[in-house]
Amino acid sequence: MRIWLDGALRDTESARVSVFDHGLTVGDGVFETVKAVHGRAFALTRHLERLTTSARGLGLPAPDLDEVRRGCAAVLDAVPMALGRLRITYTGGVSPLGSDRGEAGPTLVVALSETSRRPDTTAAVTVPWTRNERGALAGLKSTSYGENVVALARARERGASEALFGNSVGALCEGTGSNVFVVLDGELHTPPLHSGCLAGITRALTLAWAGAKETDLPLDALERAEEIFLTSSLRDIQAVTRIDGRQLADAPGPVTAEAMRIFAERAAADFDPR
Repeated sequence: MRIWLDGALRDTESARVSVFDHGLTVGDGVFETVKAVHGRAFALTRHLERLTTSARGLGLPAPDLDEVRRGCAAVLDAVPMALGRLRITYTGGVSPLGSDRGEAGPTLVVALSETSRRPDTTAAVTVPWTRNERGALAGLKSTSYGENVVALARARERGASEALFGNSVGALCEGTGSNVFVVLDGELHTPPLHSGCLAGITRALTLAWAGAKETDLPLDALERAEEIFLTSSLRDIQAVTRIDGRQLADAPGPVTAEAMRIFAERAAADFDPR
């Protein structure tokens, strides 16, 4: 495996980040996960725009996007595979032990690992913890993923692949690594960004391509929804067949199936949709 680290392509043994890197010690970093298909990164421009937004939200200097693109290209060329998870990580760099950021400048890592196509259907659970829609990290794709690790472990214990959060006012928000869409009375809805959810790349494309509505939804909308699906860069659109103890019949339903069809068709026609 080859990894891009701070301006150079390295092998696994020589790609080393300091134990004092702020991304390691306090989670001071942002990242992007990009789907890579036969050496091409899907929607890379949108991902890099979000990387910049997240970095600025965390108070990090804007990343050098030309360098990030060089790193992505180098890794994709060096590690050919049919379907991959391209991970871009950008941290506060070497810093003192504590929350203060040091003067060394950011760390940039680009890595690629092989993955497999997600099934068209999955199960999800709700969890008792909440997203803080007014928190400093709301809407940022931060490396501070401890809450997601705990929630996803809860989902795995219950035979599901994703955990869904409400926010502090009891509204439906998002999953640990996905956005959520529901069908109510035949119409497709997803929580708005002010719910605290991440501005997902696949979410935005699904909104534009499938005609979904951004709607404030109570968490119990999951109990009433005729169809539910998840979106993320590696899931694309994935139908939910079970939410907690409730089984949804015939998933993917007609609205979900049509959204899946449209997404696959549009994504194939434009690999870097703006």
